Amino acid sequence: MKLDLTQVKTLLRSDGQADRVVPPTGFTAWLTLFSAGVMAFLAVFALALSLATGRLADRWGDELARTATVRISAPEGQMAAQTAAALRVLETTAGVDRARALTDEEQAALLAPWFGPGLPISDLPIPRLIEVIETSDGFDAEGLRLRLSAEVPGAMLDDHTRWRQPLVRAASRLRLLGWVSLILIGAAVGAMITLAANAALAANAQVISVLRLVGAQDTYIAHAFVRRFTLRALSGACVGVVLGCGAILLLPSAQIEGGFLTGLGFQGWHWVWPLIIPLLAAAVAFAATRLAAQRTLKDMP
Repeated sequence: MKLDLTQVKTLLRSDGQADRVVPPTGFTAWLTLFSAGVMAFLAVFALALSLATGRLADRWGDELARTATVRISAPEGQMAAQTAAALRVLETTAGVDRARALTDEEQAALLAPWFGPGLPISDLPIPRLIEVIETSDGFDAEGLRLRLSAEVPGAMLDDHTRWRQPLVRAASRLRLLGWVSLILIGAAVGAMITLAANAALAANAQVISVLRLVGAQDTYIAHAFVRRFTLRALSGACVGVVLGCGAILLLPSAQIEGGFLTGLGFQGWHWVWPLIIPLLAAAVAFAATRLAAQRTLKDMP
């Protein structure tokens, strides 16, 4: 439901007589504040998850899309010759920007997480790896595989497709899950505030009847409930967002060693997004309370 400028001004303007229609304290007041605060707190984490997985998908796509690896498996006496032959093939392949063979130290660093430091690479039959960086146009993977199989029998090309696509797909689905969670959180806020508004309207049925007797219109009564519940949701959501952002700040900063679990915070201008959550909570409360008030007042005798 749209909220124009006139409605916003009316919503913010205090009306002491109308405010007395809605109890300032009690079960419905605490329910509105608590549900809005908790849902805003959870929305901060859902938003952080969605943005973090979006960054992760982009990073995985960028890092793996333009890289490939050639693995040379050959007897010790032929390793150097086949590595040199593979490098010559790569240098004359269209779409290959540069290629280089990894040193023993670099390969040991790659294997260190599994086998520990100090692995004697020179004493083990470990394949030689060649790092391949593509140009923006890329290369023909199938054509390169055929050339390598003909000229370098021990070479095998891995263009990272089987690794990149599942990772990017998983990250994209996590991002979608984060946005779906935000929608469900908004729906839960609307449901809770609708219940609270209905309870407040039912508890004040006699007061509403008296107001009608003295000439008060249903729009005037509904406005009192809409204003009070919208401001309560706004206040509760502000507290929830502050606590959620504080919890996000306590998370470890992004680190390569920690992978995805250390990159859940907001970065740069993304810190603006949590500021929108209280406004969305207020909009949901406005729509839910207005619908509940109109429906309930219409059914009242």
